[in-house]
Parts: sequence; C-alpha cells; structure tokens
Amino acid sequence: MKNKINLMYADESYRMMEIVFDVFNKLGYGHKESLYQKALAEGFSKNNIDFKEQLRCKLQYRGKDVGLYILDFLVFDKIVLEIKQKNFISRKDISQLYQYLKATDLKLGIIVTFTPDQVRYKRIVNIKD
Repeated sequence: MKNKINLMYADESYRMMEIVFDVFNKLGYGHKESLYQKALAEGFSKNNIDFKEQLRCKLQYRGKDVGLYILDFLVFDKIVLEIKQKNFISRKDISQLYQYLKATDLKLGIIVTFTPDQVRYKRIVNIKD
C-alpha cells in the first residue's frame, strides 16, 4: 500500500506545474526568463488560474519600508513562483525565495528552472516558530 504524502496546496501546485511543463514542452530550452514568464502568464490566463506577475512586495522594519522584493508570480494568492533559466537550483535561489516567503508571510514557494533536458523544481516551505 502506498503512503500518500500530504503536500501543502497540492491541488493548486499540480495545476500550476501542469502549465509550467506545458510551456517547457512547447518552447523548449534556451529562452530568456522574461519569455518564459510571458508564456506562463498566458497559460495561467487560458486555464483560469488566478495569478499576479512581477508583484512588488515591500519589506518593512518597525513600520518603515526598508526594501522591495519583486516576485515573478503570486499564484492563487498563496504560492510564490520564481522562474530561472539555468541548469540547476542554487542555494542563493533557495535563500532568495525563502526571504520572499518571510517578507510576504506566505507559506509556500516553488522555484522552477528550465534546463536543457527538463524542468527542475523545488518546493520551499516557510515554517514559522
């Protein structure tokens, strides 16, 4: 008997990733991130997936704005999607997404990278104390 893993926002993640894989299958590798972003936005729109792109989020300290983050996508108002065009997901990419999650008080982010052979992705969960 298989154990089913309970993933945070599983249904939403699957719907979103279906579009990511479709974009890769149709466009392939080697395009600028901005072109993948446009294709993803088109795919999300066509599939009635709620999203915001290039969302500006302020970082505050004691009620004062101290910085600005720009998220590639906020999907379903609860998942941060960051896209990259390279062969691997780095620690810097993971750290960047985790900072976005902390700044926005969101729980789930997914980094997607378009590589020459495939789509790689990593789910990052914001665990609060």
